[in-house]
Amino acid sequence: MPGLLDKRLLFVTGKGGTGKTTVSAALGLAAARAGKRTLVCEVAEQERIGEAFGIDEVAYSETRLADGLYAFSVDPDRAREEWVRYQLPGPLAGLLNASRLFGYLAAAAPGLAELVTIGKVWELAQLQRKAKGGAAYDLVIVDSPATGHGLAMLRAPRTIGDIARVGPIHNQAYKIHRFLSDERTTGAIAVTLPEEMPVSETLDLEERLGEEMEMGLGAVIVNALYPQRFSREEAERISSLDGRPSAAAQAAVRAAVLEHERARAQRSQLRKLKRGTEAPVMSLPYLFEPELGVNELETLSRELERKLP
Repeated sequence: MPGLLDKRLLFVTGKGGTGKTTVSAALGLAAARAGKRTLVCEVAEQERIGEAFGIDEVAYSETRLADGLYAFSVDPDRAREEWVRYQLPGPLAGLLNASRLFGYLAAAAPGLAELVTIGKVWELAQLQRKAKGGAAYDLVIVDSPATGHGLAMLRAPRTIGDIARVGPIHNQAYKIHRFLSDERTTGAIAVTLPEEMPVSETLDLEERLGEEMEMGLGAVIVNALYPQRFSREEAERISSLDGRPSAAAQAAVRAAVLEHERARAQRSQLRKLKRGTEAPVMSLPYLFEPELGVNELETLSRELERKLP
């Protein structure tokens, strides 16, 4: 089987707030450095990835971030209009897209918003693209929504295909579903923090991916792992310092002990994750920076480059 960066489409998902956008950008840099023309795709108009590269707006356009690396933000309304044009070429597509009633009905239809979003993601990953002037990419990395919404997006093609039963919508939906569920072309990465709730949600995600999509996790990335600066014996000696230290020394001792306990608790969750998942588990360090920019993303991308299967 190809490695994760050798696939055509790679979904990065996990609990909200775990750093999916950061990991997606770092993966993109690693792939571009390996010579792959790479696109990082955000959904639901998140517009976050450009900020780290000093770009104010990505929007519904393929925007260059770095050598070999581009970004795209899916606008659900524009994706729906594009999808209608592909399904109904000619004047009827224009009439439907101009209809406010059709817009309301499309927004209310179960799974349709997710289908047109994943349909655009699928189109971006094709070697022969339908979009006018659209260039082909070696790899599309999707900065997916949080776990529940991400799974709903992945399920949408099969859901709509089952509802439609026959006809062009059914055929197109199942064409997308087959691409998503084929491990030769599509992979999934879970991002988690080394904390109890995100770890539990990651293990649940792996089970649901298998049941609902017949997909496995290609990797689990544990983000923001604290360094383990002290051994248990060193931490105990620090805690037992006697005498009359200054207020500054007392604060330093408390900070050292708290950091040791945090790192220890994180590694307990890391062990739990490794016991519970079949996927390779790798970690990224906590970067003690107020904001992550291109330099920090490069650091993380090189760490991933060493560890990715």
